[in-house]
Amino acid sequence: MSGQAERFGMAGHRDRLLSGLSGRVVEVGAGNGLNFPHYPAEVREVVAVEPEDVLRGLAERAAPTSPVPVQVVAGHAGELPFDDATFDAAVVSLVLCSVESQAAALAELRRVLRPGGELRFFEHVRSGRRVRATLEHLVTPLWWRLCGGCRPNRDTTAAIRDAGFTIEANDRFVFRPAPGSPSMTHILGRAHR
Repeated sequence: MSGQAERFGMAGHRDRLLSGLSGRVVEVGAGNGLNFPHYPAEVREVVAVEPEDVLRGLAERAAPTSPVPVQVVAGHAGELPFDDATFDAAVVSLVLCSVESQAAALAELRRVLRPGGELRFFEHVRSGRRVRATLEHLVTPLWWRLCGGCRPNRDTTAAIRDAGFTIEANDRFVFRPAPGSPSMTHILGRAHR
């Protein structure tokens, strides 16, 4: 499924998400490492955090093909194994829809970012249209069970603001990763600590 989603536009969204990053980056919820080839050369190092063993193994295999150095580590978004103000930027990509607590994950991301550090995000979110939002709310219990804890009814933009980030760009759009898959509302943007 991942390969098909890349061909149907996901790769372009990854390029937009990571374009212009530099310095030391933490990517939380790295999954199978599909973001790695999209990091620009100005990134000095990516520390990729992934809690799930199978996905972490896939990310470890993908790391050597990255154009920048990538270190893959075990960890959870709500309790990152890093000192305060360690990173220039943080990346979350299709992660905040599935973490247990968005507030805890975002507080940790804010903690490990240096002052002025940048948060890049690409996430499933609740639609701004009432009918679609109602449907998302109704399917969330089943969707959560079938799709690795994803909750498509979250207001992630508000959660990012509530965590103390200043959102500078927030593109909201509907994306269907493959024919026959449901179209879902996404946000792609950047914020600063």
